[in-house]
Amino acid sequence: MNDPRADSSMQHAEAWLRQRLRSQVWELRILVREEGVILQGHALNYYAKQLGQHIAMQELRLAIVANEIEVRPALPAPTIDGDLG
Repeated sequence: MNDPRADSSMQHAEAWLRQRLRSQVWELRILVREEGVILQGHALNYYAKQLGQHIAMQELRLAIVANEIEVRPALPAPTIDGDLG
């Protein structure tokens, strides 16, 4: 699956998904395999991870063989004294 048109299509799909998911999912990557696609990246919560998968299924119309989007909640904002706790 090294067709340049397919690569361009996946890049377009990644950009479109990033736009749809805004800051809920970041470092999003779509890996194409013979049997389907693998989603990778990071999400703020489990809902965003599932939303990314759902939107990808609708947009790509390909089987998703793995959703490797890792849930990473945002770090708490620092307090006035600079302490993270």
